[in-house]
Amino acid sequence: MNADQLTENEYSGGFTNYIKEAGNVNLFEELEISLHDFIKFVQNIPLDKFDYRYAEGKWTIKDITQHIMDCERIFAYRALRFSRNDKTPLPSFEEDDYANSTDSGSRSIQSLLTELSALRHSNLLFFKSLSEEQLKRIGTASNNQISVRALGFVIIGHQKHHQKVFEERYL
Repeated sequence: MNADQLTENEYSGGFTNYIKEAGNVNLFEELEISLHDFIKFVQNIPLDKFDYRYAEGKWTIKDITQHIMDCERIFAYRALRFSRNDKTPLPSFEEDDYANSTDSGSRSIQSLLTELSALRHSNLLFFKSLSEEQLKRIGTASNNQISVRALGFVIIGHQKHHQKVFEERYL
């Protein structure tokens, strides 16, 4: 299933940018490929950059890596709920509250990447386990309609967005 197979009613609002960022890729393949690309990219960043902030109050590369995981967990949780036909609208979350409640700065970049890898592989198995009908189910998150499969592309696009931020502001 490729991103161009999503219909107009499967996503809206802020989710649109991340789906565009994902590109017209195969969901299952890109969940894996983008993970490996990201890990390889981060492992090539000089060690002195992992705790660097390009401006006061901005996150470090370690903070952003933790943020990517936090968001992926939330997006996958939403996908689980909607795939199981849960119609309960799910609220937004405040990313700064999450970032301010972690201790990513005390962790090694390798431990963060190892956790991200385990998380992504678990989510890949989850998305692969779903039927076509379950992947197309739609729920409400952050006051926007979104399908289960669109949330998979959001995971990919969100990670790619932050990789571009690393390139533009940290390196």
